[in-house]
Amino acid sequence: MPLIGFKRIAEVSLPTRWATFRLLAFDAVHADRRSKQKRLETALALVLGDLHTTPPIARIHSQCTTGDAFESLRCDCHDQLHLAMRTIADAGTGVLVYEYQEGRGIGLIEKLRAYELQDRGLDTIEANLLLGHEIDARDYQLPVRILRFLKIRSLRLMTNNPEKIHAVSSSGITIVERLSADVPLGKHSAHYVATKRVKLGHLSDPALPLHVLSGGELLQFPAHASPSRRKAPAQARAAVSDSLRQEIT
Repeated sequence: MPLIGFKRIAEVSLPTRWATFRLLAFDAVHADRRSKQKRLETALALVLGDLHTTPPIARIHSQCTTGDAFESLRCDCHDQLHLAMRTIADAGTGVLVYEYQEGRGIGLIEKLRAYELQDRGLDTIEANLLLGHEIDARDYQLPVRILRFLKIRSLRLMTNNPEKIHAVSSSGITIVERLSADVPLGKHSAHYVATKRVKLGHLSDPALPLHVLSGGELLQFPAHASPSRRKAPAQARAAVSDSLRQEIT
C-alpha cells in the first residue's frame, strides 16, 4: 500500500556506549485505494554527524525483539545492530533506520510460531510458507522516505539483503558502496544465515565463509542462488510430514 501520510513525531538525544546519536521518531499512513483500508507504521532513525558532506554509512535494520532485546543466538540480528552502530560511530557520520517489521514482516507472535516449526526441522522459509505467509512481507517505503527526509542523496549501505539494495537504489538514492553486514556465527544461527544466502540470495563477505554444523561435519554453503520471494506454499509443505501439516492446518 502506498504512503499517503508521513511526519516526524519526536527528536531526542540518545547517548550510547558508542556515541551520542540523535534519535528521530516517524510515523506514516499506508492506504489501499481500492479497499480504502489504512495502516499506521512507525520507525526510528539514529543519526550521527554530517550526512551531506560525504556519503554517510546507512543501515535499514528490521526489528528483532528476540535478538535485539533478548540477545537470542538463533539469528544474527543483535550483532548486526551493534555492528552498524559501532561502525557509524567509528566513521563519525551515518544513519540507522530501525523499522518495525519483525520476522520479515509477519510480526513477533507469528515469528515465534515459525520458530516452533523450525525446531521441528523446517527452515525459516518453509516455516513462513507453511503458516500462510510470504517469504518476505516487508515494505521499505517508510525507511526510504526517512532517508529522503534526511536529504541523503548518496550513501554507503550496510546490508547483505538484495531487496534493501533495490529499495534504496530504485528510490533515486545512489549507493556508492555496499558494506558487509556479516558477523561471526555460531551453531544456533549458522543454518538460518545459510538459508538466507542459498534461498534468498543474501550476499556475504568472501573473507567470512559460512560453515554449518551438520551431523558433526562442517558444510559450506555458497551464496549463489537465484531467489524467489514468493515460492508456492505447496513446495514448502512437501518438505514436512503429514502429521505436522495436520497440526498446523
